[in-house]
Amino acid sequence: MSYLLLKWVHIMSATILFGTGIGSAFYMFMANRRGKVEEIFYATRMVVLADYLFTAPAVILQFITGVMLVHKLGYNFSDFWIAWGMGLYFFAGACWLPVVWMQIRMRNMAKKALVSGELLPESFWKMDRWWILLGSLAFPSLVGVFYLMVFKPLDLAIIY
Repeated sequence: MSYLLLKWVHIMSATILFGTGIGSAFYMFMANRRGKVEEIFYATRMVVLADYLFTAPAVILQFITGVMLVHKLGYNFSDFWIAWGMGLYFFAGACWLPVVWMQIRMRNMAKKALVSGELLPESFWKMDRWWILLGSLAFPSLVGVFYLMVFKPLDLAIIY
């Protein structure tokens, strides 16, 4: 694969990963704040679908193309910006995996509440708080990855 095509796929997957993540988070957060079960169910259903269709493939492509670019360009995984970028990427992933599980559970709870006409259980709102916390940790981590990919600092001194 040519360098430019590989770089394009890497940038596109980063864009899809970040864009889908922030867009999905915004709509689910806003639906949850409104508290209307039918809106919450619709938002959580679409967020789960978006994760399967866009986020998960982008996560995989991002990793594969990143590793390929490191090799193609002759960098080392021990280079500061790559090591930290990979660390932040995996940290964001460690936040995202439980979020996916929570979103599926929250979707199912919203569907049950919608069908039964009941209120959402307290466990939904507890998961919502964890969902917000984990997303709030993952988002700046991915911003950090973007910074490192663009500026490629050699050490911490260059960041400050």
